[in-house]
Amino acid sequence: MEEAQPALNPVTRKKRLHQVIFEADTTSGKIFDVGLLLVILISILTVSLESIESVNERHSELLRGIEWTITLLFTVEYLLRLYCTEDSRKYALSFYGVIDLVAIVPTYLSLVVPGAQGLLVIRSLRLLRVFRVFKLNRYMGEAQTLGYAIRRSQRRIVIFLFSVTVLGFISGAFMYLIEGPERGFTSIPQSVYWAITTITGTGYGDAVPTTGMGKGLAVLIMVLGYSLIIVPTGILSSELVKSKEVSTRACQTCSKEGHDVDAAHCKHCGAMLGVTEGFHQA
Repeated sequence: MEEAQPALNPVTRKKRLHQVIFEADTTSGKIFDVGLLLVILISILTVSLESIESVNERHSELLRGIEWTITLLFTVEYLLRLYCTEDSRKYALSFYGVIDLVAIVPTYLSLVVPGAQGLLVIRSLRLLRVFRVFKLNRYMGEAQTLGYAIRRSQRRIVIFLFSVTVLGFISGAFMYLIEGPERGFTSIPQSVYWAITTITGTGYGDAVPTTGMGKGLAVLIMVLGYSLIIVPTGILSSELVKSKEVSTRACQTCSKEGHDVDAAHCKHCGAMLGVTEGFHQA
């Protein structure tokens, strides 16, 4: 006779559950997250259909039933995420934790506040998890690398944006002096608005310089705007070259992601990271 499999102890059960729910690098994790994304898409479709009066009149009960079923599934999922993390408070206050909670609140809130179910479109934010699911060292890895590069270069980018803003104010002030209210540049703020839209290449055309000096200044601003595009590109490129590839593993202790693919410990709290392909009981 075959021997019965020993029951999993609570620690092992939590680790396995954490692997399935949080680890997009594993087969079980991908299956779970793909299923989750499909449910999210169904929920968004349901909410969208409810906003169509003719459809809602004919199928209101069906749509409402689907919505409550999905909400209950999301509630169970949220509680499981709290259960399998060592510090549930950190997960609850994390970016994805807040999104997961906000995704289920509107349905319960609609019981006391009519129309609150319209807020369910917020669930579309949960589709951000698609970057974890389809990582494959190409999607999530590059997305996190880009985020890391932006964080590393944020001070230089802020200075660059500040410089562009100052340039827009100076250009707008000069254009106000050259063209004046009689030619459509009715105030300095309106002229600054024109200058910034010109620098960024948007150019709505609601104000157009007509004098020779005004057109010359406009040409200078447009050429300068094109040349400014390469500045943030260069800043990010230099940081991307320095960046390392990261995985989708989430720390069971602090729920933070963005670890190197070969990391053994969490770089945020120092806790041991789980394995990436299958958890084996010691």
